[in-house]
Amino acid sequence: MVLTTFAKMMKQLYNVHRKVSVECCTTQRGKGAGMAKASIRDVARVAGVSISTVSRAFTRPDLVSQRTRTKVLAAADKLDFNISRSATALKTGQAYRVALLMNEEITSWFNTEVFAGLNDVLHDAGYDISLFQHIDTAENRKEFFTTLPVRRNVDAVFVNSFSIDSYEVEQLKRVHVPIIGINTPSTSNFDASVSIDDEDGMFMATQHLINLGHHHIVYTCSQAADGIESSIDNRGRGFIRACKAAEHNHDLQWQVLSVPRGREFADSALAALLALDQFPDAICCQMDMMAIPLVLKLERYGHTTPRDYSIIGFDDSPYADTINLTTMRQNPRAMGRNAAQKALTIIAREPLANAHETIQPQLVLRGSDAVFNRAN
Repeated sequence: MVLTTFAKMMKQLYNVHRKVSVECCTTQRGKGAGMAKASIRDVARVAGVSISTVSRAFTRPDLVSQRTRTKVLAAADKLDFNISRSATALKTGQAYRVALLMNEEITSWFNTEVFAGLNDVLHDAGYDISLFQHIDTAENRKEFFTTLPVRRNVDAVFVNSFSIDSYEVEQLKRVHVPIIGINTPSTSNFDASVSIDDEDGMFMATQHLINLGHHHIVYTCSQAADGIESSIDNRGRGFIRACKAAEHNHDLQWQVLSVPRGREFADSALAALLALDQFPDAICCQMDMMAIPLVLKLERYGHTTPRDYSIIGFDDSPYADTINLTTMRQNPRAMGRNAAQKALTIIAREPLANAHETIQPQLVLRGSDAVFNRAN
């Protein structure tokens, strides 16, 4: 059922991109009413190319050389020119499109659920969602935030799970685009946001293992991405805070095992755990996608949960209940719906009662944890 749902969403995403068309291009040059408007002809004149070349630079960039496209984009930026995709958009002043930025691929459970939640609300409101994946390097981010205002109209930008800086905000403010955060590390620079408390969630998870009497606890996680602040990194801070708070009245040994990012991160965590001089009696995992394969693979090496160790995940993603994993539950689909409602309210210029919301994750007790027994 999960795969069927994902396949439908990906088909819909493909159709979203096929629907994008350009019927007319205009924007206001300068600030204030009554100022002259830049047209596609103006852009062509400044760039020194034909009108058809300007059109192709925006709609079919694969047919234009990089040098020519750079000239066209520079001219458009100079004239504060941007594109409306339809005559309806011109009449209403809205593009009926939003952008969703994520620092990974959409294929992860969290990202597909966020996309589904946004679509639940925005589809019925007549909006398409343009997806931008892997906005996780300085180069990719500069490309998006510099060229979006001139090449693609959107009515709102959703930022999924990472922070943005003041320069990036300023670029979007030029065209009055609201920015809504979904599970971002902070509310700074966002017009609205909805997030879970990643740090307190992992603090709670770690405290649970400590209260079960565990003495040697390891936190397994992927390394933070360079140049980007992600919400998931706050979970490590929650683990460290819980361990330091318990050190004064518990016989506690703890450590953080950080492994390279990428598709092999679970196998890297497995190797790191097995390489320890002493196997831990409890494991805190940054996410279920790490915890689930660890439970299955550690058993091959003689480590069975909860007999030999306790393990706790984070997310309550698919298959967590199948392997009876104790975890911290969040609902990214509900966060997506919430964020979409906030965006529609801002676009409509209506008052927003609760611009920034923080949701506490819930501890879900299953069967991968138990009271520590030194005799084991």
